[in-house]
Amino acid sequence: MSAAQQIAPEAAAAIRQGVMLIGGQWVAAASGETLAVENPAKRLPIGHIPRGGAEDVARAVAAAKAAFPAWSAVAPRDRGRILSRIAEALDARAEELARIVATETGNALRTQARGEAKLAADIFRYFSGLASELKGETLPLGEHVLSYTRREPLGVVGAIVPWNAPVLLTSLKIAPALCAGNTIVLKAAEDAPFGVLLIAEVCNEFAPPGVVNVLTGLGPECGQPLAQHPDIAKLSFTGSTAVGKLIMGWAAERIVPVSLELGGKSPCIVYPDADADWVVDGVVSAMRFTRQSQSCTAGSRLFLHRKIFDGFLDRLSAKVSALKIGDPLDEASDVGTIINKKQFDKVCGYIGEGLKQPGAKLVTGGLPPSSGPLSEGYFTVPTIFAETSNDWRLAREEIFGPVLVAIPWDDEEDAIRMANDSHYGLAGYVFTHDIGRALRAAHRIQAGWVQVNQGLGQVPGHSYGGYKQSGIGREFSLEGMLDSFTQRKNVTVNLNAPPAS
Repeated sequence: MSAAQQIAPEAAAAIRQGVMLIGGQWVAAASGETLAVENPAKRLPIGHIPRGGAEDVARAVAAAKAAFPAWSAVAPRDRGRILSRIAEALDARAEELARIVATETGNALRTQARGEAKLAADIFRYFSGLASELKGETLPLGEHVLSYTRREPLGVVGAIVPWNAPVLLTSLKIAPALCAGNTIVLKAAEDAPFGVLLIAEVCNEFAPPGVVNVLTGLGPECGQPLAQHPDIAKLSFTGSTAVGKLIMGWAAERIVPVSLELGGKSPCIVYPDADADWVVDGVVSAMRFTRQSQSCTAGSRLFLHRKIFDGFLDRLSAKVSALKIGDPLDEASDVGTIINKKQFDKVCGYIGEGLKQPGAKLVTGGLPPSSGPLSEGYFTVPTIFAETSNDWRLAREEIFGPVLVAIPWDDEEDAIRMANDSHYGLAGYVFTHDIGRALRAAHRIQAGWVQVNQGLGQVPGHSYGGYKQSGIGREFSLEGMLDSFTQRKNVTVNLNAPPAS
């Protein structure tokens, strides 16, 4: 049976996408091997993808390298027009893309997958408008000298994306890289490749062959050869801190610039004057419960002032308990599934440890049901523990699942200290009616992205990235594109050079 025949009806749009894009052509892996892709809501296969390896990486990088001279010479405004056409085409296929994302990631269609599909198109549209910003400066060194800077592309970008927001993160790699004049080889996550391949299909309709290349495969077999390839001029990686360290090490061997958006254990500080239902909603949003908290920005450490601790948790528990867990493709579902068995077992292990922890109070949730419809997939239950210590393992390690730890505080200095007592520094959230206090706290939190009085996600234009072991570099923004996907050249001309004899 072919890979196309094995894909479930709800992912029918992915039937012709179980191949890789190299040099404008859709190809299988050189080895002929494939990997199964599973629907986490049913624990059943929905198709197969090529098991790409080093030979496929070499072909893709060669294609991108060959395409680079012509693509980098395209006028920036014309590259912007191509990105705009890609955005419009993605908009037209947004529902198709959303259903693929819901099927392969387990993210609920209504609350997550549709928004991600629309945001992918918005990202291409945003960067299409930034092509005119690829400009340098003139330096005032004197009347006899013309000195100016240029923003030039780097070359072939190697990009690796995870499974939790695959089409969003793919767009954040491809759009700015192409806008700046680079070509790209991107490896999709093996658990969620089909949405990425649809984006590749759309890009291939408008961009010249070889400008966008997309591979599928396992990290050690496909991602590592990509990161170590000698013709890769830039590495852009989103994923775990542990793998980010490997990527940085491989890049250091060749002095290749890297952008790393890594893990997080983000603090959410609620002051006593913010004991309100809208703040409860903000905490739910910050925790990304409707994405099963499979987000690096999840506000998974909730620092609640002791004065409002019990009452706030009661309302938060009621709100979280009311979320409907179910089939990601069901319009009624608020919450979908964990991505795969490995991650499911990991999350359940943390919950099990929390249930055994002396002094820890289970506020809501717990281990998932072992029978009934939810036991058919990797469904977990949003869980909240009340714990007095920020030193607890569940308060320090990135669980990447719907497990929130609530910690009381009395003194603001102590709250800030605990918020910063982490090797992560990706996001932070502050809730208070006192805007002066809010801004002072935001300025002191050691994180690259802090929100005040809201828990929403990123939008194009935000400068997004981490402090400490949450990464280096920025995405989502003009400065992210300029810093991550261009290099600056200075040209100085002596205007008083003697004439030719």
